[in-house]
Amino acid sequence: MAAVWQQVLAVDARYNAYRTPTFPQFRTQYIRRRSQLLRENAKAGHPPALRRQYLRLRGQLLGQRYGPLSEPGSARAYSNSIVRSSRTTLDRMEDFEDDPRALGARGHRRSVSRGSYQLQAQMNRAVYEDRPPGSVVPTSAAEASRAMAGDTSLSENYAFAGMYHVFDQHVDEAVPRVRFANDDRHRLACCSLDGSISLCQLVPAPPTVLRVLRGHTRGVSDFAWSLSNDILVSTSLDATMRIWASEDGRCIREIPDPDGAELLCCTFQPVNNNLTVVGNAKHNVHVMNISTGKKVKGGSSKLTGRVLALSFDAPGRLLWAGDDRGSVFSFLFDMATGKLTKAKRLVVHEGSPVTSISARSWVSREARDPSLLINACLNKLLLYRVVDNEGTLQLKRSFPIEQSSHPVRSIFCPLMSFRQGACVGWSEVAAISAHCNLRLPGSSDSPASAS
Repeated sequence: MAAVWQQVLAVDARYNAYRTPTFPQFRTQYIRRRSQLLRENAKAGHPPALRRQYLRLRGQLLGQRYGPLSEPGSARAYSNSIVRSSRTTLDRMEDFEDDPRALGARGHRRSVSRGSYQLQAQMNRAVYEDRPPGSVVPTSAAEASRAMAGDTSLSENYAFAGMYHVFDQHVDEAVPRVRFANDDRHRLACCSLDGSISLCQLVPAPPTVLRVLRGHTRGVSDFAWSLSNDILVSTSLDATMRIWASEDGRCIREIPDPDGAELLCCTFQPVNNNLTVVGNAKHNVHVMNISTGKKVKGGSSKLTGRVLALSFDAPGRLLWAGDDRGSVFSFLFDMATGKLTKAKRLVVHEGSPVTSISARSWVSREARDPSLLINACLNKLLLYRVVDNEGTLQLKRSFPIEQSSHPVRSIFCPLMSFRQGACVGWSEVAAISAHCNLRLPGSSDSPASAS
């Protein structure tokens, strides 16, 4: 019989389709967070009778709130399915080591929309164009977003009051990347050209460095969290990528670059975290299986320059890669095999390195199109519209910023304002050379708004 926390999660999953039916991303985040909280609570050692009582009450309350389920099924069947889908990346890696035949086809999986980008864009534009000027798109997702934001304005949500000094353990070398853990605003990591990665905790105060990951012999150029935050993958100028366990900081595996070149960037495949894409200094993109340590057959392609930036779309079917000669390539990603097929090429600006790519797709009607943020060294931040299933890009808007030589990286801010658009934030890598700082709410020095 499944543990009680697993049965509780199964009950939540059965009712999850009734929560915000037009906002599936929220449902995914909700069930993921519930799983995390239930696992943590299971370690508290509550009496079994108390847990069973909670399971009964939870089922009754959900039944009263959402009514009887339309699809009958046992709690055990749902529990088994949830247990299979909530396994961590480390669990999946162990499966691969036991069964090498499962190459590339298993790992973190979650349901994704099968609609085309083109159809989604047409629907979003139609809704947007029909609304009165200045009004909110009338959907339940918009109501949910306003509730999450506290019904405040864009300037109130994204106002900043300077910089707050948090950590200073990398005082001698640059910090090229800082990332929060997935769905966790209290934990972040940063990598440094001193060859180390720091895992940090912001809450409870004061902020602390949990552990420092050491092993690379040269600077760490990039890293990424897995979906469940149990592992990190890092790339280095020493021509290796390493797989780390975030819980204890141990290095699980060291994987050399297939070309023996400096590795400059990396990203997890968002649906199957056993697959990681890396870009190197010999102009190549490789799909690597972190469970076997081998390159995926058919998962390599060549760009026109050194690969500096990588980004997947949310479903994991499109990959964009940018190089130091100003080109952005789109690739079709085969979900079953990990094979890459080159689709489109866009020359953003000849000779201007593409230092950052950030993809954002909202599975709702508020956002008119899936979008791509691109930084290139031409004193502009570029916002592109994704217009089809092959990743074709159409310039939507540009923002003037100072970026003629130093690397600048931009991301979409996590909270959207459906009244006034989405926000983006950027940082200059050269300016993060000594300390890790955070920008705090409170002033009018806001990032750009992309309506």
